[in-house]
Amino acid sequence: MSIAYLENELVRVGVKSHGAELCSFLKKSENLEFIWQADAQFWNRHAPVLFPIVGRLPQDQYLHQGQTYSLPQHGFARDQEFTVLSQTLDQLVYELRSSEQSLQVYPFQFALRIFYTLQDQTLEVKYQVQNLAEGEMLFSIGAHPAFNCPLTPNTTFEDYYLEFSHPETLARYLLEDGTGLQNGQTEPVLDNMAILPLRYSHYEKDALVFKNVRSEKIALKCDQHPHYVQMQFAGFPYLGIWTKRPGAPFLCLEPWHGIAGSAGSPLELSQKEGMVSLGSHQTFEAAYTIAIG
Repeated sequence: MSIAYLENELVRVGVKSHGAELCSFLKKSENLEFIWQADAQFWNRHAPVLFPIVGRLPQDQYLHQGQTYSLPQHGFARDQEFTVLSQTLDQLVYELRSSEQSLQVYPFQFALRIFYTLQDQTLEVKYQVQNLAEGEMLFSIGAHPAFNCPLTPNTTFEDYYLEFSHPETLARYLLEDGTGLQNGQTEPVLDNMAILPLRYSHYEKDALVFKNVRSEKIALKCDQHPHYVQMQFAGFPYLGIWTKRPGAPFLCLEPWHGIAGSAGSPLELSQKEGMVSLGSHQTFEAAYTIAIG
């Protein structure tokens, strides 16, 4: 594993080759780190890339063309070593390709490229998924960046709030206790409001999982200081928000093309909610940005 850096006069960004995982976004003027530093006491990841599934499968299995395959929660890309395709002062490009090993659990030939592009205090993360074979390819992809929260030592987690770019009326899609699978139930969270205060109690039932969010931007803010994180995620049909447990000093903001499976028996992969279908030799692209201040 290696770490590569993007840097300008304002910020420095670090990305690990293992998982092509964003591991640092530092505001240089105040030496302020925005990305969670993977303290294993709470959660040992920074910002994993979720591919070729988002969430969990029933029994961690799925069916495809008469065969049963197994995949762990969020797939395997986050635990693979990526190749650095190119590196400049303001862009890093990583690639993961299908292999004999991946074909045993995911029978599709693919190239996954992740582009990190830095401009001022904004980082664009672009996913490019290419079907390298004939026939349909099925996949999901999603982001899972964790941000330090609190950001400053004189504040607490519950001093912070999320600000949506539009007033939202949202229900969370509940996950079955202990399995991470959708249980078919919902629970209201916002009623024509743009502000969601952070409360650890929100995560007693696992992540907040939303569908059909109107907003294309969400910001993590605090009234006690001017620092913020803003994510823009136009085109992503699902949004997850998560922290590990009370006292965990981070918050994950997760735009997804895909979602956890539903409780029950393993299904055909094509029947899993949120799967993207990609034709022969076609390429899919999606991007989100992280801006800090």
